[in-house]
Amino acid sequence: MEKFEIGIIGAGDMGMLYAKRFKRAGYIVNLCDTPDRYAELQAKYGDLNINILPDGYAVSRRSDYIIYSVPAVIIGKAVQEYGRATKMNAIVAGQTSVKTPEIMAFEKYLPKDVHIVTCHSMHGPNIDTKGQPLAIIRYRSDDQHYQKAVKVLEALESRMIYLTYEEHDRITADTQAATHLSFISLGTAWSLQGYHPWLNPQFISGINNVKVAMALRIYASKWHVYAGLAIMNPLAKKQLQCYVKSMTTLYKFMIAGKHQEFRDLVYCAADFIFGKDRSHKKILLDDDVLDQLSLSQVPKEQSKPNSHLSLLCAAVCWYKMGMSPYDNLVCQTPPFRMWLGIVEYLFCNQEMLEESITTALEDRYTQAEDLVFYTAVSGWGQCIELGSFEGYQERFEKTAEFLRPKLEEGKDLSTMILKKLTKDEQKTLPIL
Repeated sequence: MEKFEIGIIGAGDMGMLYAKRFKRAGYIVNLCDTPDRYAELQAKYGDLNINILPDGYAVSRRSDYIIYSVPAVIIGKAVQEYGRATKMNAIVAGQTSVKTPEIMAFEKYLPKDVHIVTCHSMHGPNIDTKGQPLAIIRYRSDDQHYQKAVKVLEALESRMIYLTYEEHDRITADTQAATHLSFISLGTAWSLQGYHPWLNPQFISGINNVKVAMALRIYASKWHVYAGLAIMNPLAKKQLQCYVKSMTTLYKFMIAGKHQEFRDLVYCAADFIFGKDRSHKKILLDDDVLDQLSLSQVPKEQSKPNSHLSLLCAAVCWYKMGMSPYDNLVCQTPPFRMWLGIVEYLFCNQEMLEESITTALEDRYTQAEDLVFYTAVSGWGQCIELGSFEGYQERFEKTAEFLRPKLEEGKDLSTMILKKLTKDEQKTLPIL
């Protein structure tokens, strides 16, 4: 292989995942994090034959393809600090989940001779890159350097999807914004009520297990991953606002006794997304998969009905936005695929859907539980609307601490199921 050096600025989970994959493919890899971590990284990864360098200056001066693997919230600061040291005619990319601020930082701080071919692996560090969607964004590059960037990224063995940065941010808003809001709100609702869901009879079977496992997966991750997407993506707020508004509408119908209005709204959403004939599921989740997802310490026989208000609200939100979630599977994330899967599972099972609606409208205990969930959704919505990273971090870490007894177990379990669900998804899907 010709001498071609890849530089990675940021040795977090995704940075290390990339570094190891590129090294395995035979590339020279230069890696750094903040200067205070230099000695730590040398001691920890020195035997991987990866060049551990003191800072982004050292990485930028010698690397032919430089990837900023830093949180979206600090991408501007990082590029401002290290961008001027970029090697002439190098290629630069970012691994942030929000491309608008990333592109703005590249435009502002990178030399004009630098080529910009950025990317985003649409999954977390605990998922193998092979077969997973990888967004490739050609922003400023000649053909030669663009093809070189694509060749480098082929080492990840991902399913490549070619987008503009505007398309990327629209799709990530559509697939991730409300998904994350739903799961983090579930976690906060459990925390506010002071009980762990694996001890509650409403969360011990079927798709409830999926909700618990995915919420734990998110809270086992770093807060900035989700804060950056929600607050910095200019297209995410529209969907977040729609989810909050949909939740408010549904809950007001519930407590006001407007049963027919509630049913009409849910079934309009069902028909819009899944069609009149909902007997055939399009995605994934079967009973044998759901049975594997359990952290519960309560016997399954003691389970109680659940309104699944978070899932009903998801469908209503998509309906209100005129958006088919299936259109975005081309650039899906594993949590979105799981979320759509359990929404589909609910709506394509008429008996379960009716039980969900009846429970929401008639069960007073469930309505009290859903009041806390509604409050959590509203609180998160306000935090995001204000653009408060400090508030987001405080709320996130407080809930994560409450759920800590099962965070790692939940993350491992959700990873196992996600791998099972995606193992047959290696074929190439249509390119946008």
